[in-house]
Amino acid sequence: MARDLAADLEMLRTVRAYAQNRDWTRAGAMAERALADGFEHPLLFNVAATRLEQAGRFEEAVQLLERAVTIAPDDVGVRNALAMGLQRVGRPADALGQSDELLRRHPGLGFAHANRANALLALGWLGQARDGHLRALALEPGNVAAMAALASIASHRGQHDEAREWATKVLVLVPNFPDAVLSLAAAELADGAPGRAETLLRQLLVDPRLAAIDWARAHGLLGDVLDAAGSYEAAWAAYAACNERLQRILDRFAADPGPRRYARRLGAAFAGAGCRDWSASAPPATVSAAELGHVFLLSFPRSGTTLLEVALDGHPQVVSLDEHELLTESVTRYLRDSPSLDGLLAADAREIDTLRAAYWERVRHAGVDPAGKLFIDKHPLNTLKLPLIARLFPHARVLFVRRDPRDVVLGCFRRRFKMNAAMYELLTLPGTADFYDAVMEFAELAQPLLGLEWRNVQFESLVADFSGQMRAICGFLDLEPADGLEDFGARARLREHATPSTAQLARGLDRTGAGHWRYYASALQPVLPLLARWVERFGYPA
Repeated sequence: MARDLAADLEMLRTVRAYAQNRDWTRAGAMAERALADGFEHPLLFNVAATRLEQAGRFEEAVQLLERAVTIAPDDVGVRNALAMGLQRVGRPADALGQSDELLRRHPGLGFAHANRANALLALGWLGQARDGHLRALALEPGNVAAMAALASIASHRGQHDEAREWATKVLVLVPNFPDAVLSLAAAELADGAPGRAETLLRQLLVDPRLAAIDWARAHGLLGDVLDAAGSYEAAWAAYAACNERLQRILDRFAADPGPRRYARRLGAAFAGAGCRDWSASAPPATVSAAELGHVFLLSFPRSGTTLLEVALDGHPQVVSLDEHELLTESVTRYLRDSPSLDGLLAADAREIDTLRAAYWERVRHAGVDPAGKLFIDKHPLNTLKLPLIARLFPHARVLFVRRDPRDVVLGCFRRRFKMNAAMYELLTLPGTADFYDAVMEFAELAQPLLGLEWRNVQFESLVADFSGQMRAICGFLDLEPADGLEDFGARARLREHATPSTAQLARGLDRTGAGHWRYYASALQPVLPLLARWVERFGYPA
């Protein structure tokens, strides 16, 4: 049956009027009825998607917007909404693609530059995200979201004076803007004013408009503030509240069987493969100059790998790449879901060369030229990829950082990571401890069988005698001693990627973190028996 064009146009005008008045209930109801009736229009998809998002049905909203972009590829509103929706469901790479396409068609849109920069920020590209937000501000000087993002980027890098400037500008325009409040509170904490930081956060937390994710982030930072003030029980309660809320919001990362169970399966598969010398079974292959200077920096999150990487990155003969997934093709081929170690052992020279080439291509694509340098691949949980490393790179060396397991588990529970299935495991105390136990058990099992040059680095010894330990580590890596390795604070502030350690490292060497777990001994009590064997194994006092 033919549609009534005049009635459709009147309906669209009405929906638009309701949406402009933020009456999403009536606008959404009309849009949903029209879509159900077979009338597809970008405005209707956009309004219906907004209604779904308000109900927390983000994946469904994205599906509607993807359909809208298909029928109206040049519509600015729906493509921009799709980019933002993809961000909300944890697909920043796809969001970046939509923003790129929008800017290809409409290069002068300031808000599109800001959304693109937010996708880059979610992917960890701090410098590029900063450039994007500055571009957005040049096009739209009053773009509050861009200013707030610039404050957040500076805060992540430990550049708290700059963060304070941006945050203050935002709060003049929009009081209690969450990102700005968090950046300003972090600056107050860095300046030694936890009381002022707590006041800011408490004011934010009573705002009825506060989104669930911002509520969680505010509680995580409140935990840091209370910890700095010595209120450890209250700090633990804040951390627990943050993690409990994040678990509910980010339950899409609750993988089954999950990374820690996968680690157990991998250990069983490795044991079942027999006591073979993995490096000796590597097929003959052409070894690149880059590969001869190749180091894997491994352990478990919050063990101190970032400190060691940033320090070594100051050596003129070293290049590094912080926590990039460089073994993707190899993992997909042999380790995804059900580990296939027999297949990995049986791989021929051509297969190994192909996987090596894919690795180095990813290194170069990330902007690093390893030729003539010692290349450091730092990714703590690549510990679970040790069989791949030994098979593909038998000449590589391993630096494995050990830290008091109780401080590691506490640090993982306290800090907010860029979320994925592995980091989702760290949102509960039992999950964190069990995951740690599984990873350390696998490392202990694998190390003597892999044939890799391996050096354990004790974190507490490194911070206590930084110069002496760095000389010894450089010797292990066949590097000449170099000046300035201890001046890593300035380098940390300029890093393209940030981890939960970056802002701390920007302040320089901190010796106060060792043994911090004792302040939380009561809260950690349920997992201390599981950690006891690693405490003893690594030589820490019980």
